[in-house]
Amino acid sequence: MIKNKFISGTIILIIGGLITKLLGMIIKIITTRYVGDEGIGLYMIILPTFYLFINIAQLGFPTAISKVVAEDKLSNKKIIFSIFPVSIILNIILLIVVLMISPLISQLLHDDRTLYPLIAIGFVLPFISISSIVRGYFFGKQKMIAHVTSHIFEQIVRLMLIVFITPILLEISLEAAVTGIVLVNIASELTSIIILIFFLPKKIAIKKDDLIPNKDIIRDVLSISIPTTGSRIVGSIGYFFEPILLTSVLLSIGYSNKFILTEYGILNGYVLPLLLIPSFFTQAISSALIPIISKAYTNNQFIYVKNKIKQAEAISLGLGFLITIIFMIFPEFLLKFVYNTTNGVNYLKIMAPFFLVYYAQVPLTAALQAMGKAKEAMMSTVIGVIIKTGLLVILSAMHIGLYGLVTATIVNIFIVTIYNYIKIKKALI
Repeated sequence: MIKNKFISGTIILIIGGLITKLLGMIIKIITTRYVGDEGIGLYMIILPTFYLFINIAQLGFPTAISKVVAEDKLSNKKIIFSIFPVSIILNIILLIVVLMISPLISQLLHDDRTLYPLIAIGFVLPFISISSIVRGYFFGKQKMIAHVTSHIFEQIVRLMLIVFITPILLEISLEAAVTGIVLVNIASELTSIIILIFFLPKKIAIKKDDLIPNKDIIRDVLSISIPTTGSRIVGSIGYFFEPILLTSVLLSIGYSNKFILTEYGILNGYVLPLLLIPSFFTQAISSALIPIISKAYTNNQFIYVKNKIKQAEAISLGLGFLITIIFMIFPEFLLKFVYNTTNGVNYLKIMAPFFLVYYAQVPLTAALQAMGKAKEAMMSTVIGVIIKTGLLVILSAMHIGLYGLVTATIVNIFIVTIYNYIKIKKALI
């Protein structure tokens, strides 16, 4: 039964991931055609800040709730209603923080046009947090159809709004258009929440006692979520400082702000999204893996855990290898077809072979978290971020443009993957 759930859950997530990825690709194509290289660069330069605050706002609740629900030891109603107030309070605080520090971040990014997009981030966070909490419940119950359906509708709403709103906002300014792209997430996440609510059991009787937060449940969830989100926050902090350090170093040695913005947008807006296409497979596999490995590892079924990890790795690397071959043979065609440009073809050729290692990394990280080894996952991220940041500064000062960032990214992928593999091997001896 567990095996069937894993396989069926993985298949559902892969099919759903394929659909949402295609919709996401259409969104990227349309957005790129509307705002151009400069607009994509402007959006990409604020994206690290966006990701940092998303990870803080979620606080690892989706993974923690998925793990706790999968163990089936506590009331699901109590889990959800205990975490909601914590999340709401956290997001109110974050909104205030975002409003206060956005002018400073805008100055550090050396572009005044980033101010309003940065402010918009604060208003999006609560909706992302709530949808992720509800989604964590469905992952724990291994009800993948609800997750997939909500994601598909979320992408459809995002696509419709971008098509309708972006041309109108572009008449005001490029800055307004990018701000609108950020705020569209409110409607798309709200759509996701509504869809997920429809999938909740209809015969659940909610009592007053269920609505009162339980301190023990909050403590149990936080004991999992904080170490889990630690690695993501550390990674996000490194990503947050990436454009700030890159811009500062390159400006100091004579590169223009326009060159940096354009090249950073090409690398992060065109090349990396293409390279991350296989990640919808690896993420789907990893999401289905967490509740199953969590339960098996708790019951000391180490051989079963090993087999599941090997199975996940085989699928991830197999699919990743096929797509990597396509990237290597048709880089110009892919960039032209998707983004109507060949800018970034050299970045794509260099990075594609090394991203095979990244495709192997995602299931390893998920397995560590499912086994309660979130601290080890966080440590690998800390080491990777420190080395990547140091390399970024050193290599960027060597007058090689964005290739310093390309090299630092590749090194980071190898370090984190090798570290996670070693830790998993030790845990399953």
